[in-house]
Amino acid sequence: MEVCVSLIERSGLAYSHSFLLHETGPAHPDQPARVGFIYETLGDVGLLKVLKKIDFEAVDEEALAPIHDAEYVSLVTQICSEGGGFLDIDTPVSGKSCDVALLAVGAVLAACDAVAGTEVANAFCPVRPPGHHATHTRGMGFCLFNNVALAARHIQSALGRERVMIVDWDVHHGNGTQMAFYSDPTVFYFSMHQEAHYPGTGWPEEMGEGDGRGYTLNCPLPVGAGDEEAIRIFETRFRDAADFFSPEFILISAGFDGHAKDPLSRINMTEGGFRRLTEIVCEAAAAHCRGRVVSALEGGYHLPALAASVTAHLEAFVKAAG
Repeated sequence: MEVCVSLIERSGLAYSHSFLLHETGPAHPDQPARVGFIYETLGDVGLLKVLKKIDFEAVDEEALAPIHDAEYVSLVTQICSEGGGFLDIDTPVSGKSCDVALLAVGAVLAACDAVAGTEVANAFCPVRPPGHHATHTRGMGFCLFNNVALAARHIQSALGRERVMIVDWDVHHGNGTQMAFYSDPTVFYFSMHQEAHYPGTGWPEEMGEGDGRGYTLNCPLPVGAGDEEAIRIFETRFRDAADFFSPEFILISAGFDGHAKDPLSRINMTEGGFRRLTEIVCEAAAAHCRGRVVSALEGGYHLPALAASVTAHLEAFVKAAG
């Protein structure tokens, strides 16, 4: 069933076919087809008709400085210039990967600009490579540059919003994002993920340190959990955190690998569950920051389940915007 076109141009989409140029090899989970299949599905269900296209371009390497060490960025550039290689055993790069990663960062920053400037009410960025595992000095877990962490700093420095909340529901804990803001009370990091899964971080006792203590909240799910458990966490722990922090902008690290069909998790969520999580975040955004939400794709490796989950996510965005 197609989405009603009366809601046209209220939610935004920052997408480029260039995201397919980050090549990872035929056996790697982060295949270019992930974002291509999402885009095709959005066309099939009619969502491309109601989403406003957000224009963007690649950032330069200096734009990565708020989060990433210059030596690390130089290493990524060098490996790509030599035709590709590996940042770690899970993170291959090809000749064009650095350019694509800089474009992905640019997409998320442009989406934040569009939402802050009221061009759109909210926006989704189906980017690759993903970002939430990338640390100050290291790419890992399929991630090169931390798209959402860089967006948080952009929102603060360029858009003048002090308090940014990052919501991460990827099935893998976003260690890079947590690390970036662990001592910072101006960025609240909320993560729901599979307990004791890659990369082995994200335990409840990880709450921040120094001035940032109390501004990191990890809510791991036990193996076998599904929609009911995830929604309960968002209805309680997330809502309480948002009310406590009162964010001026919300970013979502939107991984859909917690779906029951995903090969990289043992969590049993459905697209309906992701729809409800999105609704809850949008309700919090409406209460605290005039609905300002930007989400960026992280994981999700079963193509039909990924596309169905993204569709549900965006239908909730469109409803919130309207």
